Amino acid sequence: MNALADEIVGLYERHARAFDADRGRILFEKAWLDRFVALLPKGGTILDIGCGSGEPIARYLIDLGFKLTGVDASPTMIGLCRRRFPGQAWCIGDMRELALEQKFDGLIAWNSFFHLSPEDQRLMFPRFRAHAAVGGAALLFTSGPAHGEAIGSHCGEPLYHASLAAEEYRALLDDNGFAVVRHIAEDPDCNGHTVWLAHRG
Repeated sequence: MNALADEIVGLYERHARAFDADRGRILFEKAWLDRFVALLPKGGTILDIGCGSGEPIARYLIDLGFKLTGVDASPTMIGLCRRRFPGQAWCIGDMRELALEQKFDGLIAWNSFFHLSPEDQRLMFPRFRAHAAVGGAALLFTSGPAHGEAIGSHCGEPLYHASLAAEEYRALLDDNGFAVVRHIAEDPDCNGHTVWLAHRG
């Protein structure tokens, strides 16, 4: 399973343009994004971890007036972001090595963080904390509904997913100073996504 987790970066780079086309531009995440931005200062800074091609989530946040920094391990994805949104900051990098020496009002890891192995997911929470603005920051991410690993498919290749148990996510958030604002497992109003919204005061 860990070998498949390590293949994620290469898979998304090989099929970056197909992923961008398949993603579409329907913002089914809008209700969660609106809850997230309600916790942020107007015109604040957002770190999009695993930003993909920037469509449609980054575009929505940029259009609301936020300053975006996007990180993705796929150079092709980042290239698409730079062409579409040249006024924002886009970085090629592995989220597991995230160390920007910058703090943000909001952090989002939508449909990206759950491709990491369970152990790598645990190690991300101190990185979230390190990039959270002093005095308050919101964190929005998706996970699986329960502890376990699953293999999907993307462009005919195996696509790794993993999740911790909800209790462990809560403990990791708490240990790193984040309080859960809202959590819904398999939200029927968000295409069945399991979503976490937390805030660090």
